[in-house]
Amino acid sequence: MAAKSGGIRIGADVGGTFTDVVIEMPDGSFESTKVLTTHGGPEEGILAGISEIAIEHDVDMADVEQVIHGTTLATNALIERRGAKTALVTTEGFRDVIETRTEGRFEQYDLNIVLPTPLIERKDRFTVPERLNARGEVLVTFDDHAASAVIDQIVEGCYEAVAVGFMHSYRNAMHEHRFREMLLERLDGVAVSISAEVSPQMREFERFNTVCANAYVQPLMASYLLRLEQELRVRGAHCPLYLIHSGGGLVNVATAAAFPVRLIESGPAGGAIFAADLAARYGRDRVLSYDMGGTTAKIAIIEDYTPQTAKTFEVARTTRFKKGSGMPISIPVIEMIEIGAGGGSIASVDSLGQIRIGPRSAGSEPGPAAYDLGGTEPTVTDANVQLGRLHPNTFGAKDITLSPERTAEAIHAAVGSKLDMDNNTAAVGIAEVVDENMTNAARVHAVENGKDLAGFSMVAFGGGAPLHASRLMDKLGLDELFVPPGAGVGSAIGFLRAPFAYEAVRSHYTRLRPGRPGQEGLLDSFDFDAVNAVLTELTAEAETFVRQGTDAPLLVDRQVSMRYKGQGWEIPIRVGEPTRLDGTSTGTHQRQWSGESDRSREFVFDEFAAEALGAGFTKAYEEFFGRAIDDLAIETVSWAVRVASVQEPPDMIELTSAHNNVEAVAVRPIFDPVSQETTDAGVVERSSLSAGDSVCGPAVIIEEQTTTVLGSHHVGVMQTDGTLFVTRGRTKEALL
Repeated sequence: MAAKSGGIRIGADVGGTFTDVVIEMPDGSFESTKVLTTHGGPEEGILAGISEIAIEHDVDMADVEQVIHGTTLATNALIERRGAKTALVTTEGFRDVIETRTEGRFEQYDLNIVLPTPLIERKDRFTVPERLNARGEVLVTFDDHAASAVIDQIVEGCYEAVAVGFMHSYRNAMHEHRFREMLLERLDGVAVSISAEVSPQMREFERFNTVCANAYVQPLMASYLLRLEQELRVRGAHCPLYLIHSGGGLVNVATAAAFPVRLIESGPAGGAIFAADLAARYGRDRVLSYDMGGTTAKIAIIEDYTPQTAKTFEVARTTRFKKGSGMPISIPVIEMIEIGAGGGSIASVDSLGQIRIGPRSAGSEPGPAAYDLGGTEPTVTDANVQLGRLHPNTFGAKDITLSPERTAEAIHAAVGSKLDMDNNTAAVGIAEVVDENMTNAARVHAVENGKDLAGFSMVAFGGGAPLHASRLMDKLGLDELFVPPGAGVGSAIGFLRAPFAYEAVRSHYTRLRPGRPGQEGLLDSFDFDAVNAVLTELTAEAETFVRQGTDAPLLVDRQVSMRYKGQGWEIPIRVGEPTRLDGTSTGTHQRQWSGESDRSREFVFDEFAAEALGAGFTKAYEEFFGRAIDDLAIETVSWAVRVASVQEPPDMIELTSAHNNVEAVAVRPIFDPVSQETTDAGVVERSSLSAGDSVCGPAVIIEEQTTTVLGSHHVGVMQTDGTLFVTRGRTKEALL
């Protein structure tokens, strides 16, 4: 996929199984490689991949202008509980908030429910007498003497990191700042995170968990990023290193090291940006992004060329698919559903004789049985090898030679022998179960977001997605599938498409009185001065972080979470149209920039904006629930401002129709789920296809880093930019 011409840039995505490295050349072309992830030292895999591709394509590291990185290191540290020894300091009386959680139960009728273990044990949680009310006013004065005694305990306990979360500090951070000052006077080298900076939002359970998670992984991430920076310099790259955060923007190393909790979903965020960019190029405003790697599958909804976002998500769920069974993190994030259904996900048979897939993964160490690196348990990759969708002669991953013999042994031992099936039937079962798991996840995600997937197009990327995408397209009833060039390393390419961006969030409560917009008294209770102050402060905060990476023109987008009085669930509502920092509206999707910044024209939230906000909420509520409520006040809970560098809109691409059917030069037997039988499928090299060439299924379209499988009623047509456009329900005769 070609990009705008410029300097050399590198994108590196560390996944659970593979590390993907992409180099963008000055002419806009991409070169890429995949290497197995080195879990003992993730930077080793990155550096190996960069060195390999730089040597292969004669790239001088001194000419590299940027390295952009996404990593699962913070996520894995939380899941595996291998972060720093961390203390939590909170308000007296609230020591057990992260353990007592909320009134929600992820298994409502289970009398013996076992709640997830809190990240910070009770012996490592301390309290200080102090208290603010919900307006940020002091109820109990901060007790310096008690705080000093707590610091004594922290010193004696040899803690590496400290999380500070006081009640209502999102309205007034003075007590958190005071404790941090006292602590750093005694322990200059300790990592300190305060909730007023990490997540200044109401709901203490989520806020305390988020600041605990940030402190817990901060020393690990800081040392990792320092090592990576140093090793890049040793190899001659003196360019800046940037990280992509969960909200889909780039930040510098200092910001990433201070707020590593924002990196938890960094890799998948790059994938969503990759899919959104392709959607914009082809003018598809409703897209289902499908990213399947070696460990997990991620599904996201993209509308109006923009991935959906959320302010909270869960990590380290203890019960599959169960909301509330994980650790809540309240930071801006690209919203997606993620399940343990990657190529390395392990297949097993449960006590009821049912095939189960994941969430355990073979990862890269030892990897699927087919890799012949010591793995003995069957995985989704092994099922694809058994069914002929992957083949040793065309697998394409460097340093890995597939072993059908190891695959057969693993499938027979763990599945076939237990269910009295031959290996092919067992492999069909594994493939169908994982496909149904992903289909169900997509349906659940759509329903939870109030969406009907009819009319959506799918964009498939990641090493595993093109293998399964046509089957998901059938199961979901979708008519279009796009498999872009570079799909196997799509998230890493997405890093190179991402803007510099940061979203600042803060809870601030105010309300509109009962009634619809235009009615008398609607704005009587609305605090305009406070809202304008919050928006101004959030804009300045977000701009500060973005300016650490770029001096490009900036775009500002504002949002507020709203609800009816008495409700506990909010709807996000945009506050006006996106504007430049000079206050000029750009239109909802316009990303062009002209003129210089004019600071004299600032955004002002006035009565007209408030009435429009009320109307927007009423309309959104009706869309979600079918009817609005006229006699309840409307509350605003949290305000968010996203500042991002302005990017040029992508070049539009017109679909190319089929005008030349390509006959395969080779065939091999594969299982076709459409006809439910093994049949000869054409084997076609993707690199041999030109714009307008069509391939009729059943077929296997091979390339270096992934494989696209077409069923007997699928047709793929190559487009001018190298994208493979797949439709269903058509035949060769219909094309000619």
